Amino acid sequence: MIVPATDARIVITTAGSREEAEDIARNLVDERLAACVNVVPGLTSIYRWKGEVETASEVLLIIKTAAANLERVESALRRLHSYEVPEFLVLAPEASAKPYLDWLLLETGSHS
Repeated sequence: MIVPATDARIVITTAGSREEAEDIARNLVDERLAACVNVVPGLTSIYRWKGEVETASEVLLIIKTAAANLERVESALRRLHSYEVPEFLVLAPEASAKPYLDWLLLETGSHS
């Protein structure tokens, strides 16, 4: 059964190494701020930083969390991240399979 996913959020961020990405992911899951974090290595990012165009190898993190945890996730990323300005983009899924949504909310301590 597909249900509205009003309480779920997906946070996108990147890290400079797989080791840093896995450390961030494990901390978020250990602290129940995320039910799951996908660590996707092999990105090349091209971006403007302090007036210069930069190219960097990065690792993508796809963080599955509850809307109620967003401020705590952002705070944890600032604490754990080596970047001066870590990426923090929040996506709101339109819908989810009910069992998956129930699991996500249970694992983040946000189950109603």
